Amino acid sequence: MQKQSKPGGIGVSSAPPAAKRGRPVGSGNNSAASAAAIASAATYSLGDSAAPNSLLGPSLQVHSAFAEQNNKRIVMALQSGLKSELTWALNSLTLLSFKEKDDMRRDATPLSKIPGLLDALLQVIDDWRDIALPRVLMKRPRVRLLGTNTAVTGFGNECEALNSVDSFSHPGAGSVPSSKDISGQKVSGRPHPSVWWLEEDGIFNLDEEGRMEKQQCAVAASNIIRNFSFMAENEIAMGQSRHCIETMFQCLEDYVTEDEELVSNALETIMNLGPLIDLRIFSSSKPSYIKMTDKRAVEAMVDILGSGVRGWHCAAAELIGRLALNPDNEPFLLPYGTRIYRRLVDIMSFPSGDAQAAAIGALYNLVEVNMDCRLNLASERWAIDRLLKIIKTPHPVPEICRKAALILENLVLEPQNKPLLLAYENSFAEMLFMDPRYTDTFARILFELGARPNSRLASARGIWGV
Repeated sequence: MQKQSKPGGIGVSSAPPAAKRGRPVGSGNNSAASAAAIASAATYSLGDSAAPNSLLGPSLQVHSAFAEQNNKRIVMALQSGLKSELTWALNSLTLLSFKEKDDMRRDATPLSKIPGLLDALLQVIDDWRDIALPRVLMKRPRVRLLGTNTAVTGFGNECEALNSVDSFSHPGAGSVPSSKDISGQKVSGRPHPSVWWLEEDGIFNLDEEGRMEKQQCAVAASNIIRNFSFMAENEIAMGQSRHCIETMFQCLEDYVTEDEELVSNALETIMNLGPLIDLRIFSSSKPSYIKMTDKRAVEAMVDILGSGVRGWHCAAAELIGRLALNPDNEPFLLPYGTRIYRRLVDIMSFPSGDAQAAAIGALYNLVEVNMDCRLNLASERWAIDRLLKIIKTPHPVPEICRKAALILENLVLEPQNKPLLLAYENSFAEMLFMDPRYTDTFARILFELGARPNSRLASARGIWGV
């Protein structure tokens, strides 16, 4: 057999072998063959644009006209349900949506330019979500076995032994097995389905292998949607799509049993779209696919905020902070305010700088627009101490320290909080002379504490805590 070479200068020792029966293209054990199969799924052009010198190793780039020439084919391949077509579309979109940090390509593929692509990708996730329930929770068909081994059943001649196999037979799939065949299947323990489409090559099976392949496709689709959410051209289209928001929140809702990568992609997608998300979309007149409600969506965010995975609760904190910027979302977040504030104060005590930054950023947005947060945060135990500790340590990012100081300034503006903050007047005075960057902020805090006292106890105390 003659050796074939890959166009563009990348040599391949031999042609990639045919895909195994029941597996997508590129799922073989040979890594080189898998890479070649994936690379051959789309038309690459290594000379289309110059790769930056800082990249280490080869860099695959897609031809600039690939998406325009194949946009309809990509959508139809996603909707087909065929393994080879679906794998080709997912591989192509993964390369089209991925852009390295130092990539100098000017051409990008906005989601809005390909009609029907977002719904087709979400349908891949929905197909997996339909079969993602654990088997212990699935309602199995009830098989009637009464009278299968007797000549007379008492249910009539037509029900003699036919009802026991109604769940496994299909009209037009062949003759119905007899009672002897039924007893043989009962002994074997696992009846073999004889429906024609389950034996069709290129269709996803309903066994464990088929479920695994469906899950991999759903994860790949969620990764593509995540990559698209980083593009500014796609934010409006994705933020206003009820199908997209419902599917992502449904993945968050089942974070305990769902695939971790799928949950991470969904969480990051919603976080990128956070400033544009209006929780009223769940009660709007737009068509609903999953029947997600605003209450379930907020509960999913609060549950993720309380998870032990650092990446998840940090992203959830940032998401809540971005949703709080929209005043229309305030009525939906207020019922869960106590749980949110308490969890954010707990996250501030974590040694990770990322966790502290996420909690400070969320609290900063909440206290700026929400009076309920200002009143409850001041009375939350350890909240003031941990804010001061982040400033004193200090946090590696100066902006986080500045936001922590501004949170304290917002708290002191509420008259109800002044009796609680007077206990920290000495600490505020120390911070006044410790770091010149926050001198103005703590000077205003001390002025608010002493300029307009609300009680005789406060008026008797000096501004320096004497």
